[in-house]
Amino acid sequence: MKNSQAKLNSRRLIIVCIALSALAALPLISSARSATSTSINIVNNSSRQIRNVYLSRVDVDDWGANQLSSAIAPGQSVTISNFSCDTQQIKVIGEDQDGCFLSAVVACGTSSTWTITNDSAADCGQ
Repeated sequence: MKNSQAKLNSRRLIIVCIALSALAALPLISSARSATSTSINIVNNSSRQIRNVYLSRVDVDDWGANQLSSAIAPGQSVTISNFSCDTQQIKVIGEDQDGCFLSAVVACGTSSTWTITNDSAADCGQ
């Protein structure tokens, strides 16, 4: 009788452990499912060359790698496709030939366009 009671307790413990593991993994599964593929068309209507483009979360400056294979010349555009967002918005940062940074926030899960003009505010570290 003690042996069958021990087996029953052991099974209950295993079931509880499996249930707790599943509950613990639920937030990870939810965040993985919420990641969406996004694209952005960057239009350079300014007189400056955009040499680098980076992506970052909106609330943190955790810039990733440069997204450009070549610079965006004045009058040109480039589309960055199929990058993943796990938030509602993402910050796009452009760096011009003078090392000044411009940025825009775009919605994730949709195709967006960011048009850079000579009037776009730039952070030149001053």
